[in-house]
Amino acid sequence: MTNDLPKGFRAGTAAANFKKAGRDDLGLIVSDRPCVLAGMFTQNLFKAAPVLVCQEILASRGTARAVLANAGQANACTGEEGLANCRATQKMAAEAAGLDARDILPISTGVIGAHLRMDLWRAAVPALIQSLGSRDAEGFTRAFMTTDAFPKFASREVMLSGGGVRLTVMAKGAGMICPNMATMLCVALTDADVDRAPWQAMFGRAVDKTFNRVSVDGDTSTNDTILGLANGASGVAARSEADLALLEEALTAILATVSHMLVMDGEGASKVIHITVTGARDDRDAELAARSVGHSQLVKTAIYGGDANWGRIVTAVGYSGAQFDPARVGLRLCGVERFRLGRPVNDDQEEKLAQLLKARDVEVEIDLGGGSGSYSFQASDLGHEYVTLNSDYRS
Repeated sequence: MTNDLPKGFRAGTAAANFKKAGRDDLGLIVSDRPCVLAGMFTQNLFKAAPVLVCQEILASRGTARAVLANAGQANACTGEEGLANCRATQKMAAEAAGLDARDILPISTGVIGAHLRMDLWRAAVPALIQSLGSRDAEGFTRAFMTTDAFPKFASREVMLSGGGVRLTVMAKGAGMICPNMATMLCVALTDADVDRAPWQAMFGRAVDKTFNRVSVDGDTSTNDTILGLANGASGVAARSEADLALLEEALTAILATVSHMLVMDGEGASKVIHITVTGARDDRDAELAARSVGHSQLVKTAIYGGDANWGRIVTAVGYSGAQFDPARVGLRLCGVERFRLGRPVNDDQEEKLAQLLKARDVEVEIDLGGGSGSYSFQASDLGHEYVTLNSDYRS
């Protein structure tokens, strides 16, 4: 086991057999002291029970000591019974770990509408508590994977003026990725000593630049949650503007690393499309254009098939809602100029582009030719396997 968790955090997992026998599908991370809490959540109106509970804790307390994660049951659209079951799992884990139930943040993933299997929870919690301290970031991440092909986690050291602190981020997600203020499920931990207000503020900015700029399929889940816990166990404080800036820079970088993993692992995906829009009237118009291209099924399938179909890209820009002069638009695909001042160019580059489009990463650069607004966005392509996976997800 690699000790890649920040100081003061312990992780454990258990196989509760929620969906598949023999795999860890229940995880717990506990801090040895209270953590300053930051969080962002799905904007879907059908919010799962664990989302509602986490939002309540963030609003009423602003601190927490643990994250309790499960796969196999989303506990979404389950009504009052689902909310009661969620609170019951908090109480179970709290009593076994010697915590207050309100100190535990629940996160769940799985089929919408499925209730938590409380008998399996009761049977698994003792083993979960016993395993605390025996798992690293990868082990905890594996406990709440669903269709993920690989665990998504990263850790890095940051040198502040008072010494070093550690950041560790763990996430799951391969489908239903089109977050608005969050992503599927993600937990970010640090042993830095940081106040609540700047921690939440930098967390929001970092998420907006990273997880909120990726898409697999244009769907936003009922359970999307990203949590940030800072326990101060390093004894190194981030108080000055310089230290806060260093911590935010590192947080943004590590969230970018992990959010990129989500797009790489998009269900059925083979490529990541890196979309950059410049020359927009403002950043909002640039965002509209970038997201329109990233969500276009025709663009995504063309990239999957290695078809340098620039027409699909400019069409998606055209219906995006962004305001621009079509006669001033330019487009580069894989570095090759294909569209200039509203007209196609370099039609003799098809063979070259066919080779370039075989790469794992595909660059799409769009210049709207009308201002200083810009935006970047990442999307996966769309292949046959996406349909295969999602046509029998519940079986």
